[in-house]
Amino acid sequence: MIDRGITTDTLRDLAQHHGVCVRPVVHEVADTVTGQLHLVSTPCGATLASKCEPCASRNRVLRMQQCREGWHLQDEPEAPSADDEDDDVDAPDTAEPTEPEPTDTGDRRVRSTRRRQDAPDLPRVPMDHRTIGQTFTAPSGRTYRPSMFVTFTLPSYGRVRPDGTPVAPARYNYRRAALDALHFPKLIDRVWQNLRRCTGYQVQYFAVIEAQRRLAPHLHTALRGAIPRELLRQVASATYQHVWWPPFDVVRYPQHALPVWDGADFIDPDTGAPLPTWAQALDSLDHQGDAASPAHTLRLGKQIDIQGIVADEDDADRRVAYLTKYLGKSLSEPATPGTHLTRRQRAHVDRLLAELRWLPCSPRCWNWLRYGVQPDGATAETLPGACPGKAHDEQHLGCGGRRVLVSRRWTGKTLTDHRADRADVVRQTLEAAGIDSVELDRLAADTKRTDGRPRYEWRLWNAHEAPVPVYRIVLTRSIAERIRWQADYQSAKAQLGLATTAPSTGPPASS
Repeated sequence: MIDRGITTDTLRDLAQHHGVCVRPVVHEVADTVTGQLHLVSTPCGATLASKCEPCASRNRVLRMQQCREGWHLQDEPEAPSADDEDDDVDAPDTAEPTEPEPTDTGDRRVRSTRRRQDAPDLPRVPMDHRTIGQTFTAPSGRTYRPSMFVTFTLPSYGRVRPDGTPVAPARYNYRRAALDALHFPKLIDRVWQNLRRCTGYQVQYFAVIEAQRRLAPHLHTALRGAIPRELLRQVASATYQHVWWPPFDVVRYPQHALPVWDGADFIDPDTGAPLPTWAQALDSLDHQGDAASPAHTLRLGKQIDIQGIVADEDDADRRVAYLTKYLGKSLSEPATPGTHLTRRQRAHVDRLLAELRWLPCSPRCWNWLRYGVQPDGATAETLPGACPGKAHDEQHLGCGGRRVLVSRRWTGKTLTDHRADRADVVRQTLEAAGIDSVELDRLAADTKRTDGRPRYEWRLWNAHEAPVPVYRIVLTRSIAERIRWQADYQSAKAQLGLATTAPSTGPPASS
């Protein structure tokens, strides 16, 4: 029963304290055998603490596990199969770059990397397919396998104050800052490719994109294996990335004279001629050959921080925590908890957002209409300045892709596999102590009817149909389950003689 004297806000605070999702997705589950109805809540899965702190914390701890498990592997991991991969794994393990560009026919265009992306003047050595680092033996006879912690940054766009705001906003290069943020992952992809060429092995990485105080993205990365510092600096200095897109430096169609949709294409409002499609615009670049110029070129900044890490030292755990420290924050949030943007910082964010609003973020970006190109997949609703791409919003500040970049053979597991590992640890601990873990397997058994059809029918709960305060009921029940689960888990660990500190993420399989 719900104590009606407890406010919903207090109930939400209690849920956060016990690691219960405060924005649960509620389903009505009908048992087609017994006719019973169940309300089942699942976590919202938010990665930002501003949306749901318990889910964001759970995600961060899961990422910490993933980072720690792959950083100092002793044996080669298996690469995830094509069937097992999810959107967590990053670029393929190859030293040869390609540049696929989607066309309006759904085909994949691969541009000539020799002509379009010349390899920088870097050493190239025979490739070994190993992914683990080499071992070294100290004079004392101790053998160890060091790895690296590296931070890559972008160049300066103008002098900034200690709070990250420009000294002279009128001279600060906001356009270049916005373009570099939009294409930063492409530059980082080139870093991995060049590192693998120069080191001669399949360098594996766990990397997190964060925002500096000036709001430019930078990359903290765990690299498996020891790489000479001078070679890392050489790669960072020589790596660049051309963006071979149609030019977008001149606005051909301002907001008051945009192209018109005729039912199939966007046409020039004066001549009636259809605008070139994305594929046709790329073909035009190909026809220009070596006379074509890249729309934008990215380079890394001169600052690069390089540290050696040894697995059995406390510094390794500190670096894992540091890598994932700000995963629960958006790129525009202040790093210090409880602080707010000053007026000057707010103006800096707004000025960067003004650039990002109108620049193209991808081949499908609606802003291409301003520059005389039909975006890939254009429709009648396409409107410049209103592109739904995440890169344009304040939360992402140009970085619309994944915040965490993980190579395919970092652990040989997907994020789903790591999540299952955490659930197995809890389940095994409970079973070893003789405690029933039925809450972790709710509705998992007896899910088929005798005729082979699914026993349970799921549908999203419609809050407008609820005759009772479902949110409060679900939250109260979830808190009770979590408290019971935590008590069982602590009891099991005590019986087995393990440390009894409660896990910060709560039960892995139920919320």
